[in-house]
Amino acid sequence: MAVDAEMSFWDHLEALRWMLMRVVIALAVFTVAGFAFIPYLFDKVVMAPSRSDFFLYRLIAKVSSYTPVIPDFLNKPFHVQVINIKLSSQFFVHMSLSFWLALLLTFPYLVYEVWKFVCPALYVNERKGVRWTFFFGTIMFFIGCKVGYSVVFPLTLRFLYTYELSAEISNQLASDSYMNNFLMLIFMMGIVFELPLVSMLLSKIGILNRSFFSKYRRHAVVVLLFLAAIITPSSDPFTLMAVFIPIYILWEVSALLVKPETKDEDE
Repeated sequence: MAVDAEMSFWDHLEALRWMLMRVVIALAVFTVAGFAFIPYLFDKVVMAPSRSDFFLYRLIAKVSSYTPVIPDFLNKPFHVQVINIKLSSQFFVHMSLSFWLALLLTFPYLVYEVWKFVCPALYVNERKGVRWTFFFGTIMFFIGCKVGYSVVFPLTLRFLYTYELSAEISNQLASDSYMNNFLMLIFMMGIVFELPLVSMLLSKIGILNRSFFSKYRRHAVVVLLFLAAIITPSSDPFTLMAVFIPIYILWEVSALLVKPETKDEDE
């Protein structure tokens, strides 16, 4: 049976309040502490995809010597000129980066706090499975952020920055625009990589089974291709596949992690 089943509604509300307070305090501490490291991280990490020596670009340059599949825009010299057009932008970028860095670093702790809050409502035999589900979801979130930083954002940045409507227009990128796309694509990929976790949870409560993935696999390919095209608005198949393949692998991993259909459901 579930532990702490005798807790009242107000007891749960009080536990939620203290959980939120601990999370906010942890975020505040890491935000303040991270403020001092942001200038170094900004130059070495955040701005790295804006230069030709970024590891993905060097890898693509090597691969391009063996295959003609690589699109032309990925073989050209590349450097993004980021400019500041608002007086307060650099300060607010500094502050927002401190917060997002703190959120990234405290994400495991946030998951732990959610687990502690949910745990008393679970039966003993449910806790082990859910605990590993939370752990798996945390790992997948960081892998998704890594894919977003290493692949999705650099390819999107390189295509859009080198896209030329007219030779009369020179590209200069505002710092706000660079940071908005940087954070959005990285954290969006972190969330997308939670698909296996969501599938596992839906499977545990009986909403989803493996037959769903078999039945709608063709539909999923079309939807995921459309999603990849939105994330990286490039016309070349290389960039599209670089985003589509990791997302499709997530679909197949999700299919393996959910429960197979029962005989009753087949009938």
